This record gives sequence, C-alpha cells and structure tokens, in this order.
Amino acid sequence: MLASDPAGAWKTALEAQMRTPICCRGQTSQVGDACREVIDQLLEVNALYRLRAAQGMLGLRKKYGDTRLEAACRKAVAVGDPSYRTVKGILVAGTETDAEDATQSGPSRTGRRPSRPRRSGASAAS
Repeated sequence: MLASDPAGAWKTALEAQMRTPICCRGQTSQVGDACREVIDQLLEVNALYRLRAAQGMLGLRKKYGDTRLEAACRKAVAVGDPSYRTVKGILVAGTETDAEDATQSGPSRTGRRPSRPRRSGASAAS
C-alpha cells in the first residue's frame, strides 16, 4: 500500500534521521542562549547516550513555546541542574518566570520564616 503523499513520507523519514547532536545544537539557536547552554552541557560527554534527552528538550518547544523553554533552561542553569527532567518539571509547574529562587535567605513565598530545627534533650521540654 502506497502512502497518499510519498514526498511527505520521505520528508518525515529524513527529519527523523536528521536528529543528530549537530542538528540539536543548530536548533537551539532558534530558542536562545540558555537553551544552547543546556543542550551543550547535555551533549558534552557521551553525546549519543544523551541525545534522546536533548531531542526531548527541543520537543518541549511544541507544547510550551520558545520563550517558556528558554526561561526554564535559564532557571535550570541557575540552580545548577541543567537536565531534561529539571527543565520539564519547571515547565509543568509553571515556575519558569519566578523572579527569585526559594533557596535564597529571607521569608519564603508564604511569607513565613523558614522553620528552625528542634533541639533534642531536656532543655527542649522546658
């Protein structure tokens, strides 16, 4: 059985084969510098083993758009964990546009101070 559009089938097969590390790095120029940094770090060591994560990260563009992906990559780099799982988690939670991280000192987003650890022993009971 022949496909209704053989040229379209050829194009999809060709696109599937073009998902190389070089192609992934080329696509990051359309997203932004933070995305390029994340993809470069992913593909720096063992590029073929991490290629699927890089492809998945670029696939997030379809669902979330370039602007949100770039912001999530920027945040992932800032917290020191530029991985697919972190970037996707940031996008799903919608926290890519948060101005400050919760890791900084001061009141939390709830307005409360961070809790102090309890002391153990007799002095804590009094």
